[in-house]
Amino acid sequence: MAKLILTPENQIQRLNTIFNSVEQLRDLPLVQLKKRFNPKTWSVLEVILHLNIAYGHYHTKFEEIIPNLSSIDVEQKKFKCRAWQKFVIEGQRPKNNVRKWKMKTLKRFEPIIDLEHVDDKKANEIIDSFFALYGHLKETIVTSRGKNVTKIKFASAIGPIVNFYLPESFEFLICHLERHTVQISEILKQVEK
Repeated sequence: MAKLILTPENQIQRLNTIFNSVEQLRDLPLVQLKKRFNPKTWSVLEVILHLNIAYGHYHTKFEEIIPNLSSIDVEQKKFKCRAWQKFVIEGQRPKNNVRKWKMKTLKRFEPIIDLEHVDDKKANEIIDSFFALYGHLKETIVTSRGKNVTKIKFASAIGPIVNFYLPESFEFLICHLERHTVQISEILKQVEK
Protein backbone atom coordinates (compact mmCIF):
# COMPACT_ATOMS: atom_id res chain seq x y z
CA MET A 1 0.00 0.00 0.00
CA ALA A 2 1.34 3.40 -0.98
CA LYS A 3 2.11 5.82 1.83
CA LEU A 4 0.23 9.05 2.30
CA ILE A 5 2.70 11.81 3.16
CA LEU A 6 1.10 15.02 4.37
CA THR A 7 2.69 18.46 4.14
CA PRO A 8 1.31 21.75 5.44
CA GLU A 9 2.28 23.49 2.20
CA ASN A 10 0.20 21.12 0.07
CA GLN A 11 -2.74 21.40 2.45
CA ILE A 12 -2.65 25.22 2.43
CA GLN A 13 -2.38 25.29 -1.36
CA ARG A 14 -5.45 23.04 -1.72
CA LEU A 15 -7.37 25.14 0.82
CA ASN A 16 -6.61 28.28 -1.19
CA THR A 17 -7.99 26.59 -4.32
CA ILE A 18 -11.19 25.72 -2.44
CA PHE A 19 -11.45 29.28 -1.10
CA ASN A 20 -11.28 30.61 -4.67
CA SER A 21 -14.06 28.25 -5.77
CA VAL A 22 -16.33 29.20 -2.88
CA GLU A 23 -15.65 32.92 -3.39
CA GLN A 24 -16.93 32.59 -6.97
CA LEU A 25 -20.28 31.38 -5.59
CA ARG A 26 -20.97 34.95 -4.44
CA ASP A 27 -21.30 35.97 -8.10
CA LEU A 28 -24.14 33.51 -8.72
CA PRO A 29 -27.81 34.48 -8.47
CA LEU A 30 -29.41 33.55 -5.16
CA VAL A 31 -31.94 31.33 -6.92
CA GLN A 32 -29.07 29.14 -8.19
CA LEU A 33 -27.57 28.80 -4.70
CA LYS A 34 -30.93 27.79 -3.19
CA LYS A 35 -32.16 25.41 -5.88
CA ARG A 36 -32.16 21.64 -5.42
CA PHE A 37 -32.17 19.54 -8.56
CA ASN A 38 -34.39 17.02 -6.77
CA PRO A 39 -36.09 16.96 -3.36
CA LYS A 40 -33.63 14.46 -1.87
CA THR A 41 -30.51 16.47 -2.70
CA TRP A 42 -28.98 19.56 -1.15
CA SER A 43 -28.68 22.99 -2.63
CA VAL A 44 -25.32 24.77 -2.85
CA LEU A 45 -26.13 26.76 0.29
CA GLU A 46 -27.05 23.58 2.15
CA VAL A 47 -23.69 22.04 1.20
CA ILE A 48 -21.86 25.12 2.52
CA LEU A 49 -23.95 25.04 5.70
CA HIS A 50 -23.12 21.33 6.13
CA LEU A 51 -19.41 22.16 5.82
CA ASN A 52 -19.78 24.85 8.46
CA ILE A 53 -21.52 22.46 10.83
CA ALA A 54 -18.94 19.72 10.23
CA TYR A 55 -16.04 22.03 11.07
CA GLY A 56 -17.55 22.94 14.46
CA HIS A 57 -16.23 19.78 16.14
CA TYR A 58 -12.72 20.36 14.82
CA HIS A 59 -12.69 24.07 15.65
CA THR A 60 -13.28 23.23 19.31
CA LYS A 61 -10.67 20.45 19.31
CA PHE A 62 -8.03 22.62 17.63
CA GLU A 63 -8.60 25.39 20.17
CA GLU A 64 -8.05 22.86 22.97
CA ILE A 65 -5.06 21.08 21.44
CA ILE A 66 -2.85 23.74 19.82
CA PRO A 67 -2.00 25.64 23.04
CA ASN A 68 -0.95 22.36 24.69
CA LEU A 69 1.49 21.28 21.98
CA SER A 70 5.16 21.89 22.61
CA SER A 71 7.08 24.01 20.14
CA ILE A 72 9.79 22.48 17.98
CA ASP A 73 13.02 24.06 16.74
CA VAL A 74 12.57 23.03 13.11
CA GLU A 75 9.24 23.36 11.33
CA GLN A 76 7.62 20.04 10.52
CA LYS A 77 7.74 19.39 6.80
CA LYS A 78 6.16 15.97 6.35
CA PHE A 79 3.86 13.68 8.29
CA LYS A 80 3.24 10.04 7.41
CA CYS A 81 -0.43 9.20 7.72
CA ARG A 82 -1.29 5.95 9.52
CA ALA A 83 -3.03 3.12 7.61
CA TRP A 84 -6.56 3.27 9.10
CA GLN A 85 -6.60 7.06 8.96
CA LYS A 86 -5.39 6.94 5.36
CA PHE A 87 -8.27 4.61 4.49
CA VAL A 88 -10.79 7.00 6.06
CA ILE A 89 -9.21 10.04 4.38
CA GLU A 90 -9.10 8.38 0.97
CA GLY A 91 -12.79 7.54 1.33
CA GLN A 92 -13.48 11.29 1.33
CA ARG A 93 -11.06 12.28 -1.42
CA PRO A 94 -12.67 12.65 -4.87
CA LYS A 95 -10.81 11.03 -7.77
CA ASN A 96 -10.60 12.95 -11.05
CA ASN A 97 -13.33 15.34 -9.90
CA VAL A 98 -15.70 12.46 -9.17
CA ARG A 99 -17.03 11.39 -5.79
CA LYS A 100 -16.36 7.64 -5.59
CA TRP A 101 -19.56 6.96 -3.74
CA LYS A 102 -22.26 8.94 -2.06
CA MET A 103 -22.40 8.75 1.71
CA LYS A 104 -25.29 9.24 4.08
CA THR A 105 -24.66 12.21 6.37
CA LEU A 106 -25.00 11.75 10.11
CA LYS A 107 -28.08 13.59 11.40
CA ARG A 108 -26.02 16.00 13.49
CA PHE A 109 -24.26 17.27 10.34
CA GLU A 110 -27.36 17.76 8.22
CA PRO A 111 -28.05 21.36 7.23
CA ILE A 112 -31.46 22.46 8.45
CA ILE A 113 -32.53 25.65 6.75
CA ASP A 114 -35.74 26.97 5.25
CA LEU A 115 -34.51 27.88 1.77
CA GLU A 116 -37.68 29.81 0.97
CA HIS A 117 -36.76 32.38 3.62
CA VAL A 118 -33.09 32.73 2.66
CA ASP A 119 -32.31 36.14 1.22
CA ASP A 120 -29.03 37.57 -0.11
CA LYS A 121 -28.02 38.68 3.38
CA LYS A 122 -28.50 35.18 4.87
CA ALA A 123 -26.70 33.55 1.91
CA ASN A 124 -23.73 35.87 2.42
CA GLU A 125 -23.73 35.12 6.16
CA ILE A 126 -23.46 31.38 5.40
CA ILE A 127 -20.59 31.97 2.98
CA ASP A 128 -18.89 34.44 5.37
CA SER A 129 -19.13 31.84 8.13
CA PHE A 130 -17.48 29.31 5.82
CA PHE A 131 -14.53 31.65 5.29
CA ALA A 132 -14.22 32.39 9.01
CA LEU A 133 -14.28 28.71 9.95
CA TYR A 134 -11.97 27.42 7.25
CA GLY A 135 -9.74 30.47 7.64
CA HIS A 136 -9.31 29.14 11.17
CA LEU A 137 -8.30 25.78 9.70
CA LYS A 138 -5.68 27.50 7.54
CA GLU A 139 -4.31 29.41 10.55
CA THR A 140 -4.22 26.19 12.55
CA ILE A 141 -2.25 24.41 9.83
CA VAL A 142 0.26 27.29 9.74
CA THR A 143 0.59 27.32 13.54
CA SER A 144 1.01 23.54 13.68
CA ARG A 145 4.16 23.70 11.54
CA GLY A 146 6.07 24.91 14.58
CA LYS A 147 4.54 22.37 16.99
CA ASN A 148 5.16 18.76 17.90
CA VAL A 149 2.06 17.22 16.30
CA THR A 150 2.93 13.62 17.22
CA LYS A 151 1.93 13.75 20.88
CA ILE A 152 -1.84 14.25 20.93
CA LYS A 153 -4.52 12.21 19.15
CA PHE A 154 -8.21 13.02 19.31
CA ALA A 155 -11.49 11.46 18.19
CA SER A 156 -12.82 12.55 14.82
CA ALA A 157 -16.30 14.03 14.43
CA ILE A 158 -17.57 10.61 13.40
CA GLY A 159 -16.50 9.20 16.75
CA PRO A 160 -13.65 7.39 18.50
CA ILE A 161 -13.48 4.72 15.80
CA VAL A 162 -11.18 7.19 14.03
CA ASN A 163 -8.53 9.04 16.02
CA PHE A 164 -6.44 11.68 14.31
CA TYR A 165 -3.16 13.43 14.84
CA LEU A 166 -3.51 17.07 13.72
CA PRO A 167 -2.07 16.64 10.19
CA GLU A 168 -4.41 13.69 9.58
CA SER A 169 -7.41 15.72 10.71
CA PHE A 170 -6.36 18.58 8.42
CA GLU A 171 -6.16 16.18 5.49
CA PHE A 172 -9.52 14.63 6.32
CA LEU A 173 -11.15 18.07 6.46
CA ILE A 174 -9.57 19.19 3.19
CA CYS A 175 -10.62 15.99 1.42
CA HIS A 176 -14.12 16.51 2.82
CA LEU A 177 -14.05 20.04 1.40
CA GLU A 178 -12.81 18.77 -1.97
CA ARG A 179 -15.56 16.14 -2.01
CA HIS A 180 -18.22 18.76 -1.42
CA THR A 181 -16.65 21.16 -3.92
CA VAL A 182 -17.22 18.43 -6.51
CA GLN A 183 -20.78 18.07 -5.21
CA ILE A 184 -21.34 21.83 -5.62
CA SER A 185 -20.13 21.61 -9.23
CA GLU A 186 -22.55 18.73 -9.83
CA ILE A 187 -25.44 20.70 -8.33
CA LEU A 188 -24.67 23.79 -10.40
CA LYS A 189 -24.56 21.73 -13.62
CA GLN A 190 -27.95 20.26 -12.78
CA VAL A 191 -29.67 23.50 -11.79
CA GLU A 192 -28.37 25.30 -14.90
CA LYS A 193 -30.17 22.81 -17.17
